[in-house]
Amino acid sequence: MRSTPDTYTCAVDSTRERDTDLFESEQVAAGDGSSGGSGGSGDDWDGESPADGGSGRREKKRNRKVLVAALVLLLVPVLAVGGYLAWLNHIVTNNVKQELLLPDDGSAGSQPTDKNGNVVVQPAGNGTNYLVVGSDAGPGRVGGRSDVMVLVHVPADHSAVTLIHFPRDLYVSIPGKGKNKLNAAYAFGGPPLLVKTMQDMLGVRIDHVALVGFEGFKSMTDAVGGVDVNVEESSNQPPYVFTQGVQHMDGAMALAFVRERKQLSEGDISRGRRQLAFIKALMLKTLSKDVLTNPIKLKDFTEAATTNLTVDQKLDVGTMRSEALALRDLRGGDIRFITAPFTGFGTSPAGASIDIVDEVKMADLGDAIRNDELNAYK
Repeated sequence: MRSTPDTYTCAVDSTRERDTDLFESEQVAAGDGSSGGSGGSGDDWDGESPADGGSGRREKKRNRKVLVAALVLLLVPVLAVGGYLAWLNHIVTNNVKQELLLPDDGSAGSQPTDKNGNVVVQPAGNGTNYLVVGSDAGPGRVGGRSDVMVLVHVPADHSAVTLIHFPRDLYVSIPGKGKNKLNAAYAFGGPPLLVKTMQDMLGVRIDHVALVGFEGFKSMTDAVGGVDVNVEESSNQPPYVFTQGVQHMDGAMALAFVRERKQLSEGDISRGRRQLAFIKALMLKTLSKDVLTNPIKLKDFTEAATTNLTVDQKLDVGTMRSEALALRDLRGGDIRFITAPFTGFGTSPAGASIDIVDEVKMADLGDAIRNDELNAYK
């Protein structure tokens, strides 16, 4: 465990030094005028006259010390909490990496464009869009892959969150590369090209990007003591058996759950729904009082969540903190899942299995996101 920052240690140590003096017994002799005098000395803070005698001065001095002691006892936990939050902020700042994940502001690809190349105007105050890209470097797998692509829309009033899963096999137009699977955009040009591809497909601006490995999800799950996931479709993946209904999972079990697709009825589409169910469970557990009010769990989760996290050049720690606080009252019913619309399965000219985009419904989805009206989208 990392040591706490100096601000925390110093605050507590200086308080302890003062406590010794505050609780010393009174040594003032009766009638000793040296302990206080006329002319507005500190011992006469309550306005009483020196004529009250030595016993009055002793009582006033004792009351003042009790008052200061009480204030210090109240301040100690406040300073401790402040130091703890500063420590968490230190962890996040040290761990999170920032990279150029968004298209450059000055480039032609920084704004969404329609099929004619015209910029799609974005209304003001229409919420925030985060693209979360998960990469699964499982056993024997190397190279850049975007196995999970989830667009998270947070409305302007922070009353809900919508998670939109984009299957990696969606057959789409990739700027400068022709038509290919969606995750090929990531392979061709990294996150900036993936962002540009999705912005043009939807006519929506993507504000921020976060890259996280599947191992990071595993660590986060263990840090919060496991999660309760709604299993939509059963599967048998030794040593794990998944049955329909809510099932408690630790990190290793959750990782097996989100990786499986061959036993599921719709392959990668079903796997995407599993991934969304897991993300929802992890979000709800993280925002629960069980985690937020437990310093050890919160610290462990913060470490796990940020150790392998890379965010775009515009997403700073202050923004992440304020967004998390704004969403602290979310409940299960406030989180919605959507799978990007497609009409069915097919084969590309190159012979690859693909998901065929439903162009009409995709346009409707883009309109709902752009106008912050996903609550009415069906």
